[in-house]
Amino acid sequence: MIGAVTGGLLALLALSLPVGVVLFLLGLGIDVFGSPFPLIRGLGQIVWSAMNSSLLIAIPFFVLLGEILVRAGIAERTYRALDAWLSWLPGGLIHANIGTATMFSATSGSSVATAATVATVAMPQAEKLGYDPRLFAGSIAAGGTLGIMIPPSINLIVYGFLTETSIPRLFLAGLVPGLLMALGFVVLTALICRARPALGGPSRSATWGERVRGLTALVPIGVLFVVVVGSIYAGWATPTESAAVGVAMAFLIAQVQSGIRWGWVMEALVGTVRITAMLVFVIAAASFLNYCLGSAGLGRQLQAMLGGLDLGPLATLLVIVGLYILLGFFIETLSLMVATIPIVVPIVTELGYDKVWFGILLILLIEMALITPPVGLNLYVVQGARRSGRLSEVMVGTLPYVVVMLAMAGLLIAAPSIALWLPG
Repeated sequence: MIGAVTGGLLALLALSLPVGVVLFLLGLGIDVFGSPFPLIRGLGQIVWSAMNSSLLIAIPFFVLLGEILVRAGIAERTYRALDAWLSWLPGGLIHANIGTATMFSATSGSSVATAATVATVAMPQAEKLGYDPRLFAGSIAAGGTLGIMIPPSINLIVYGFLTETSIPRLFLAGLVPGLLMALGFVVLTALICRARPALGGPSRSATWGERVRGLTALVPIGVLFVVVVGSIYAGWATPTESAAVGVAMAFLIAQVQSGIRWGWVMEALVGTVRITAMLVFVIAAASFLNYCLGSAGLGRQLQAMLGGLDLGPLATLLVIVGLYILLGFFIETLSLMVATIPIVVPIVTELGYDKVWFGILLILLIEMALITPPVGLNLYVVQGARRSGRLSEVMVGTLPYVVVMLAMAGLLIAAPSIALWLPG
């Protein structure tokens, strides 16, 4: 059953069908060939149950928040400010890419939105200053992955929803690993560009006056982070309510800085509808597939397979990590989460691991899937912003940052307190 489902998934994805459609078709295939019961009769109830959650309302709010920041020009001002502070390092503007992605990760819950925001602002600068296109584009794609680790995070909300885990605790647990990984990106970039200066382009220095004046451009992001995440930690708002408050605050900041224009508001709303529709369709389809897989006994088969390996908890965990890395090459990240979490998390908790800790490890592996071909979404987002060159250049540019992610995964496994000390 496991091999048939995996093969069917890869075959349908190879036909360029939408991920949500693929998941529904797999569920129907299991209904016809893999189960003695007419599972299709439960489709309506399963989809309704999956969608009938107030937690999911946070998704369109966080997407809209990121859209407002882009359309109102806040992203471009933030990038210029971080350019003044970070471009003196070996690698120059590449550090501004990572720094801007880190800051926007603290307000936008989407990795793709973060990568698109930074790519739109940064790519013209790379062409003007003669940066190596591979490392420059790779830094944007990798930096964008921080959008689902540093709170708030749509993917952490989905994980909490599927596993009935405290979302505020997940947000706290993701903060330190996310910042450590951003720091790892900066250090690795500096080392690479120190060894091969031609890859990094010219370092640029700014006066202290320019840097101090640039800090005013960072204030809106700091205010949004305090409002959105602080309201959750203080107990004043749920994740859904804090997302709505964040949208209102983003509109207020946009009005103060540059004024609200009907044209970009409509663009932000249309972009939000498109992204949200895709996300909830994938969640609904994956919920039906999970129901069919459970009815066909796939969960029991997977548990039996892992148990049959006769491995200890750590070795079993490493096998699961390896499976996620492998599946991340072929399956879109959200569908990978929704399709596997109900099966894998019970196995992990039975091994004695903490659900909050595993959630952060899982998000790290999902981040890696965002920049590994052939379906790494951030690769295509950055290539679309480049409008020239080959996709393979972006893929090569992300390889150093994949090494940082693997090292971070090893650190999380060796020292779970990196993720757990702040929630504790």
